[in-house]
Amino acid sequence: MAAARPVILAAGGTGGHVFPAEALAGELEARGVPFALVTDARGRQWQGALSDRPIHYIHSASPSGSLAQRLKAMMSLGLGLFDAWWALGRIAPAAVVGFGGYASVPTMMAARLRGLPSMLHEQNAVLGRANKMLAKGVTGIATSFAATKYLAPELASKARLTGNPVRTSVIEASRRPYWKPQANGRVSLLVFGGSQGARFFSEAVPPALALLPMELRHRLEVVQQARVEDAEGVSASYRASGINAEVSHFFSDLPERMAKAQLVVGRSGASTVAELTVVGRPAILVPLPHALDNDQLQNASRLAESGAAWCIEQKDLSPQRLARDIGKLLGDPDALATAADAAKKLGRPDAVGRLADLTEELMRSGRVGG
Repeated sequence: MAAARPVILAAGGTGGHVFPAEALAGELEARGVPFALVTDARGRQWQGALSDRPIHYIHSASPSGSLAQRLKAMMSLGLGLFDAWWALGRIAPAAVVGFGGYASVPTMMAARLRGLPSMLHEQNAVLGRANKMLAKGVTGIATSFAATKYLAPELASKARLTGNPVRTSVIEASRRPYWKPQANGRVSLLVFGGSQGARFFSEAVPPALALLPMELRHRLEVVQQARVEDAEGVSASYRASGINAEVSHFFSDLPERMAKAQLVVGRSGASTVAELTVVGRPAILVPLPHALDNDQLQNASRLAESGAAWCIEQKDLSPQRLARDIGKLLGDPDALATAADAAKKLGRPDAVGRLADLTEELMRSGRVGG
């Protein structure tokens, strides 16, 4: 009996693209579906189910920067297309699934040239530049939001809502019900912003919380992610304000800490938004400014429109504004509980199962739905 043809997963090295690919890899592995990874050099950092399967490296680059840099990137992508063409020829996959980013472009283009069934997964509320460029040539598009900006109407028949897969630890944390602040009780606040957002929160949040009334400051229990070089200064600021805080550059149990939080302050990247909605926690979201396609602003706006979060652009966020908003929310437990419930309703804990179902459908029939 011939061995089953594998699924190719195509993605680069950024977390927003890696996490859903890793989640799908784990689900496919559990179902006994073979797979392999095609990625660029950054893929050497991948772990979990992806690290013990065949990995095929191709050339890739993002066409940004100066004219010389863009020309060099285009040459690299051209070499990547050649690499991917030959890799797909050797592997003979049943289907190809791409997770966005320019590292996926050569593989998805090669899949189209070889006439292979292919699918994109979009993690954000806006179609990323690479996915936008590839969308017309793929068989299907899996989306994380009910409406995806820049997804052309003529492509709607290809789109299926799956949600954005989250880690198993997030699913486990989601079983913890939301507990709204009690009068005169301790109040748990979680602050995190990822590698690109931690510095801003280190500078903005401690002085904002220092402006809160002393009675509230003494009730606060803050958990904050900060860069290594900022951590001691952030801790010192909290000590001076009489605020109980745990500050670290990394928390291995972040989903559990999210589940314990009564309010979250953070960025609005695709993975963060997916985890907040699966766990079901209210949040003040501060989109990363100057992000390509304003994807974080779109993500935060969708949650705000649904009543699950409050979106404040960084340019509008002074310590005074943040102190006022946090104080108001912590003084209105019912509003927090309502937002937590709205977030939970948006969450899709079954996203990885939906995406795996769609992948298997693509393998069997060469199409999605219809």
